Amino acid sequence: MEVRQMLKIARRWWWLALIPVIVVGGYVGLTYRKPATTYQVVMRFTAGSEPAALSVDYDRYYAWLSSEYIANALADIAKTGRFAEAVAARLGTQGVTVTPGAIQAAIASDNAQSIFFIYLTWPDPEQITVVAEAVSAELTQNGAAYFPQIKGVGIAAQRVDSPMPIALPPSLRAQLLGPALRLALAFAVGLGLMALAHYFDPLVRERAEVEQLNIQVLAAIPRK
Repeated sequence: MEVRQMLKIARRWWWLALIPVIVVGGYVGLTYRKPATTYQVVMRFTAGSEPAALSVDYDRYYAWLSSEYIANALADIAKTGRFAEAVAARLGTQGVTVTPGAIQAAIASDNAQSIFFIYLTWPDPEQITVVAEAVSAELTQNGAAYFPQIKGVGIAAQRVDSPMPIALPPSLRAQLLGPALRLALAFAVGLGLMALAHYFDPLVRERAEVEQLNIQVLAAIPRK
């Protein structure tokens, strides 16, 4: 279809494209709620093990190397379902009911050499500290449950800063993305209605449409 023909269709049926946009826009305006503020805790942990008993100087390199492995391993474990279940069980003993799925979805991690980071994002500013403490306790006290080779090396991970919740207000993109997607879908539906209206239009509006039917036009009455 030529661009000129598309423009003719748009001029003829433009109101059909606006109807879904107006309806959806009104619905969005009446039901829109600003996304809630979330909260985040960032915790840093050091990882390591004591040198073997052979030689402190000789084994110092391997102790540092093993600390990097431990940091990387525990950072990855913190994102697993098994870890989330263990944290949920810890919270349950404190009378706090949280599903493992919510915990796993709220945790992100990273590591840099012998230090690893846990990022916990939570909707409740009061509960986030309790959840963060449970995450910290599981990492520092129960690492050997995930890696038996850590058993017997002492405390494999230590937290170096306390949980401090930080408010994360919703970004402008987060606030506008939902309404923008709805309006875009409404506009797409409007374009579909325009195409259907043109396809099923029974009226002959132009001379070219008659000639396409192999009918010879003898005369035409001007609009004015």
